[in-house]
Amino acid sequence: MSTFITILGTAGAIALLIAYGMVSSSRLSGDGVAYQAINLGGALTLAINSGYHGAWPSAILNVIWTAIGALAIGKFIAKRAAARAAKGA
Repeated sequence: MSTFITILGTAGAIALLIAYGMVSSSRLSGDGVAYQAINLGGALTLAINSGYHGAWPSAILNVIWTAIGALAIGKFIAKRAAARAAKGA
């Protein structure tokens, strides 16, 4: 199980670094769904890894990071639904 958690955390860290690099190099929009989804997934896997290893400050940070990503994606979904409803009305 420990190896799986380590792989999960490593994949999350890599995802966050790739997302940050892509935004910094203007290859990905920082206010888009893709960036938020990568952040959410990366932070969630790092939260699991950190919690498993008892690194509570990192785990708490990544739980909050995950929540921010989820809220941002929720706003995108609500905005898209409102736009569709406005077109249909």
